[in-house]
Amino acid sequence: MINVPVSISDEEMRWLEALGRREGLTVEQMVRLGINDFIGQPDDAFHAAAKRVMEKNADLYRRLS
Repeated sequence: MINVPVSISDEEMRWLEALGRREGLTVEQMVRLGINDFIGQPDDAFHAAAKRVMEKNADLYRRLS
């Protein structure tokens, strides 16, 4: 595993600590969850495909109504 030093403000640390206490997680776990959530976001190709499908569906629904 690689360690990555990250600087955050005192306020950000307080928010992470408070959220961690509320959720029963450590600050390290909170940071990992945030990173995993960001990495798990669909890429631009997915967004483009989803937009095309939604536009086609909207056109179809207009014609059917």
